[in-house]
Amino acid sequence: MSAGTRATAPPAKRPAITLSKLAEKKALGEPIVMVTAYDYPSAQVAEAAGVDVALVGDSGAMTVLGYPSTVPVSIDEMLMLAGAVRRGLSTPLLVGDLPFGSYEVSNEQAVATAQRFVKEAGCDAVKLERGGVVAERAAAIVAAGIPVMGHVGLTPQTATALGGYRSQGRTADRAMQVVEDALALQEAGCFAIVFEAVPSELTEAVMPRIEIPVIGIGAGPSTDGQVLVFHDLLGIYDGHAARFVKRYGSIREAMIKGVEAYAADVRDRHYPAPEHGYTMAPDEVARLKELLAEH
Repeated sequence: MSAGTRATAPPAKRPAITLSKLAEKKALGEPIVMVTAYDYPSAQVAEAAGVDVALVGDSGAMTVLGYPSTVPVSIDEMLMLAGAVRRGLSTPLLVGDLPFGSYEVSNEQAVATAQRFVKEAGCDAVKLERGGVVAERAAAIVAAGIPVMGHVGLTPQTATALGGYRSQGRTADRAMQVVEDALALQEAGCFAIVFEAVPSELTEAVMPRIEIPVIGIGAGPSTDGQVLVFHDLLGIYDGHAARFVKRYGSIREAMIKGVEAYAADVRDRHYPAPEHGYTMAPDEVARLKELLAEH
């Protein structure tokens, strides 16, 4: 190293995000960044981008597995996705979505499913939808030593019963149902709650009564943090985009152009070029031809 030249130090590794760190962020008014991730590459992107929480959402049923809704996805499929994310993630808190039908029947079922997400996939916490009896399931999981994130407002697993994928709580009475669900989940011991597709006025009105972090998705700016689906914000998924989605990239378009260029090169015999191949020594080539001639 020449005089006056200094080695560039590697970037300092961020400490892992914990539940107490999220609570601290809420207390300090520091926005919490959450994004969905469904595989190893997207987990690596979330890690490198410095997000706080990675959610293996059951939205992967549609964005990755091709189902028409979140309902059909199985526990084993969600565990496979969560395990892949775990292998690409070290700093953000990892939350796994409990799929439809995996926790509603009983507290025992809910605890057993949550335990699989922690033990088999390495999740730090799990998420479940709705209030009501689900708050009891959340309390049981928390009592078993597993952190739980709640989810109120538009709950995709039961969207049909809610009238489809539409905003919830737009009348005072319906808004109070969302509020009651949120307060029940807080009382059950959830460490955070997702508010999805609810009026900004509802969120702003209830925030003073919520002591745990609230992560919004189509719930206005007064929440403690925001979450978007990885494939939506990067423009990878070609399905319907909700009103609250903001595109931060057009990855699908770039992917199509890249594959089209590759296909054109192959058809025009421009790929592979000599630099893309391997060679043999001339004497070995001659020997090979002799062997083939004798064969």
